[in-house]
Amino acid sequence: MNAIVSGLINIETTLKVRGFPINYYPVDYPFFGIQSSVSGVGYNVAKALLTLGNNIELASFIADDEEGKRILSKLKADGIGARFLYQELKETPVTVALNDSEGKRQIHCDLKDIQEKTADFVKLESSIRKSDLVALCNVNFNRPLLKKVKALGKLIATDVHALSDINDEYNKDFMEHADILFLSDERLPSAPEEFILELKKRYLPKIIVVGLGNKGALLYARAEDKRYKLEPAHVGEVVNTLGAGDALFSSFIHYYIKGCSAVEALTRAQIFAALKIRHNGAANGFSDEDVIEKFYRQIKVVAKEVN
Repeated sequence: MNAIVSGLINIETTLKVRGFPINYYPVDYPFFGIQSSVSGVGYNVAKALLTLGNNIELASFIADDEEGKRILSKLKADGIGARFLYQELKETPVTVALNDSEGKRQIHCDLKDIQEKTADFVKLESSIRKSDLVALCNVNFNRPLLKKVKALGKLIATDVHALSDINDEYNKDFMEHADILFLSDERLPSAPEEFILELKKRYLPKIIVVGLGNKGALLYARAEDKRYKLEPAHVGEVVNTLGAGDALFSSFIHYYIKGCSAVEALTRAQIFAALKIRHNGAANGFSDEDVIEKFYRQIKVVAKEVN
C-alpha cells in the first residue's frame, strides 16, 4: 500500500507514576520509569504502517531546534522520508505522558504554534494521487486537505480519539469526510453500541471502529450494515497502553486495504495493538506481518455480531 500520513510529530516523555490521582510529594525516584522518544500520532501511524511493509510519506511541521533535529535524525534512521516535514514552527511540539501499572494514562500535549499552520495541498498533490489511502490526523493543518483529497476519490482515514459529542465542532470536518473513522470510548455520552449507530446515521464513513481499551473494540461496517463486538487479544503482560489506539488504527488500515474483511482486519489489528502495549512508549513495540500471522493462528479473538 502507498499511503500518505499527515499528522502530529513530537518529542514525548513518558513517566511511570504510582497511580491516579497523584498525591503531592516533593520528589520521587521512578528508576527506569522516565523515557524520552520521538512520537506523535502522525509518526506513530507512519512507523506502524512502515513496519507492516507499506510505502509511507509523512507530512507534518517541526521547528529548526534541537528537538526538530532529533526528529529528523530518527526519521532517517527509520527510513521515513522527511521531504514533507516543514521546519516552520517556533518550537517543536512536546508531550509528557503519565501512566500507571493499571493502564491508565494522562497526556499533556504542548502543540506550540502548530495549530496555526496549514498543509500545502499543492506540494502533496502528486503523492496523494499515487496513494491508496490518506491518513489525515485530526490536527488543524489538515482541514484544508479534507475536501481536496476527497475530490480526488482517495480513501480518507482519521481517528478523532476521545469524542464526547456527535456534533463536536473541532472534529466535525474530519468525521464528515472520513471513509474509515476511529474513536475511543473514553468520553462517549452514551453506550458505544448506541453511539456507533448515531455516528453511522449522522456521518457516512464506510467503517467505524470504537476502541474499548481492555474490553476490545466495536466495529460498524456499512457495506453489511452490521455491528460487531470483538473481544481483546491476550498475548502477554501489559507494560504501557500509550499508543494502543494508534496501533489499532494503523494496523486496521493495513489489513483492510490489503483485502481483509473489516472483521478480519480488526482481529489482526487487535493482535497488533496487544503486542505493542507490551512495550513502553507510543512508537515502540510494532510487529511485522509474520509475527501477527503467527499469533493470529495461535490465539482466538472472538467476534460477535451485535443485534
